[in-house]
Amino acid sequence: MAEGQTTQKIRLRLSPDAERYIRQDAPADVRRMAAGGALPLPPVELLTVLFALAHDPDSEVKERARASIEKLPNGVCRTALAEHDHPAVLSFCSQIYRDEPARAEAIALNGHADDATLVFLAGLPHKSVVDIVSNNQQRMLRCPEIVEALGENPLTGRAVIDRILTFLGLERPESESLDDEVVDLPPPAPITDATATAVLEAVLGEDVSNFAPELIADEAEVDEEKAQSLHATLQNMTVFEKIKLARLGNKEARSLLIRDSNKLVASAAVRNPKVTDSEVVGFAKSRNVCDEVLRLISRNREWTRNYQVKLGLATNPKTPQSTAVKFLNYLQERDLRNLMKSKDVPSAISNHARRLLQKKGKI
Repeated sequence: MAEGQTTQKIRLRLSPDAERYIRQDAPADVRRMAAGGALPLPPVELLTVLFALAHDPDSEVKERARASIEKLPNGVCRTALAEHDHPAVLSFCSQIYRDEPARAEAIALNGHADDATLVFLAGLPHKSVVDIVSNNQQRMLRCPEIVEALGENPLTGRAVIDRILTFLGLERPESESLDDEVVDLPPPAPITDATATAVLEAVLGEDVSNFAPELIADEAEVDEEKAQSLHATLQNMTVFEKIKLARLGNKEARSLLIRDSNKLVASAAVRNPKVTDSEVVGFAKSRNVCDEVLRLISRNREWTRNYQVKLGLATNPKTPQSTAVKFLNYLQERDLRNLMKSKDVPSAISNHARRLLQKKGKI
């Protein structure tokens, strides 16, 4: 039971030796003593007793029990978290151990942890926990909120994004390099509207003729009223629906989903095989896209042959500095001068632009 949740009755299984410490008729001094944690019980039962006492009506008992859970020895705690079979206990502990990666990992690996606990763990700033949660394909299919949380987590990196998108049938295009170096490979084959429709129907389990078809087929113009309607449609989609549509949708869908706060959705949008060079230029210059989108663009040689893409990446303050510096070397004198004077980019970028001009004898 996570903190802040509504109180509910929980049935716990305990041996008679353990139960005597938490019985309603147990003397207050017995409960206070037990809350100190020095009990001759195996790890799972010890944690269960402390969990129960952490919800005791006596405030002193409650505080002592919580403190004991926080201070459980590593060996005892890891064993208890790995073997415990009650979702409420694991959920409660996930809150207590939110700042302790090793203990959070043990909870993430326990198959008895409920979906809500996995959602919480997916949002924690622990890369090892993110990796564990993102490998649980069954859970992600059952609970899209886990994917949502992973996509929002700053520590969800390229490898995790690739793994999830591949699992969803959206493999990394061959034109993307596996590292930070760009490679010269052909662009991915285009996906036809018929293929897009078939995939969407398979994923959503429904006829997509009523599922915002204007977001799938390419159209010349989209008026303001229609754009607002499409935006409202996207607001009601699940993260899985957004990811699929980002990869298969039309220009209007891409323009909306590329700015999605979820990195998995935005990454799928920039990987859409229908994306045009002019769109990529806009993405590279945009300050409303996540840094992962900019990394993906920077690693695609087809796109970075375009001078405007190089310029966009070099001048965009959201581009990772090491990437921006790399593209400064390709900029013309006029653009380097503008960067040198710009207050909109990190000082490291403007200073590097100055050094390049000095090296060329232009200042």
